Amino acid sequence: MIALTKIIATLGPGSSSSEMIAKLTKAGVNVFRLNFSHGSHAEHLERLKAIRAQSKKDKTHYTILADMQGPKLRVGHFKEGEVVLRSGEQFALDTNEKAGDEKRVHLPHPEIFKVIKTGMNLLLNDGKIVLKVTKVTPKVIQTKVVVGGALSDHKGVNVPDVVLPISALTNKDKKDLDFALKAGVDWICLSFVQTAEDIRLAKKLIKGKAGILAKIEKPSAVQNITEIVKEADAVMVARGDLGVECPVESVPALQRKIITVCRLAGKPVVVATQMLESMIEAPVPTRAEVSDVANAVYMGADAVMLSAETAVGKYPIKAVETMRRVILQTQADPDYQNQLAALKLPLDCTIACAVTSSMRRMIHSLDQPACIATCSMSGRTTLRVARERALVPILGMTTDEKVANRLGLVWGVVPVLCDKLKEMSQVAPMAIKIAKTKGIAKKNEQIIITAGVPFGYKGSTNILYIVNVE
Repeated sequence: MIALTKIIATLGPGSSSSEMIAKLTKAGVNVFRLNFSHGSHAEHLERLKAIRAQSKKDKTHYTILADMQGPKLRVGHFKEGEVVLRSGEQFALDTNEKAGDEKRVHLPHPEIFKVIKTGMNLLLNDGKIVLKVTKVTPKVIQTKVVVGGALSDHKGVNVPDVVLPISALTNKDKKDLDFALKAGVDWICLSFVQTAEDIRLAKKLIKGKAGILAKIEKPSAVQNITEIVKEADAVMVARGDLGVECPVESVPALQRKIITVCRLAGKPVVVATQMLESMIEAPVPTRAEVSDVANAVYMGADAVMLSAETAVGKYPIKAVETMRRVILQTQADPDYQNQLAALKLPLDCTIACAVTSSMRRMIHSLDQPACIATCSMSGRTTLRVARERALVPILGMTTDEKVANRLGLVWGVVPVLCDKLKEMSQVAPMAIKIAKTKGIAKKNEQIIITAGVPFGYKGSTNILYIVNVE
């Protein structure tokens, strides 16, 4: 049985060999994440080559996602390496580069001084310490400690209450981006997205060489989610920083909102961070983690992601196998289809939209066809079909290898690189052959096919028909 929700695995020291990559694909991984916060370009290139080699060996398309580090806001250093801030006391962040103490510390980010205002919050050390701003001058931000705790050298700073005048791509990111694009990754994961303008600026650098996946990890990004989804090619619900900068109890509702906006727009959406966190050290997950993965699947997420679980965890293969079992079990729930169908998708008054909407009704009229086959040069028709969440695999047939590689991220899609077809009569035999070869359809089952006339032109989808597998 095919898991319709995709699995993303992060590669790291514990999972980067060719042997481990082969085991991960066998366990159920569809997408590999290269985390540019860690590792050298040489290491990432070796991982990329190993993934492509495995794709050729398995005659499939494993998608490669390059995750940019993004700006990292941090305090300076302390005389003793660490201090303890106590609730109710005063604490300053300033432009003085001297080592800090219990009263002050250097903040090497002039952008924060430009926009911070009295009454706003500053969060330190992953939100464990909360400061309320009481006074701002060009060189000093005076605060009151609301929630205290230990603070050591170079701990992170979060500024949840304002859009910071900082580009989502640092100089390091631009070098990493240039390398990743030349290496041929399929998706660029953009960190620290605040507005749609961040996506537009990234597009100018990427120039269509890879899809742009926007990480939603800041309150400003949530506020601008509709515009961001419109500009981006895909979105990630990055619950780590999102749970730091937003009240933790609000994250489930924000996750649902972001997934809904993406599904309505027909854009792939990934749910990430701490999905099977306990499996970094333990061979089995907690019941809460299993429910978390299942809930993301019920909401209709295109993919769920493993981070440290596969990058540095003790049980990377078991983590993937566990995630796949949860996905399959959720798919088998009779209520799964009801939950997916509860979202009323918009009609955009195009022929392609009418075709894919009719496809869903056709599926309900038939005795569960084996699959849907889309013949699409750009992949747009395949995305539109996937938006319907019709509970059957989608053969994403395309003549463009880059398109096939990107489609590996999309719900239900089995990417297939085809020889160029010259006429419509060739589509059905090709779809039947591929479906049988991949074990998706067998004799006497039915396949629904979408294609377009005139044949071979982008955006021409206007035909929907059914074929029997002989």
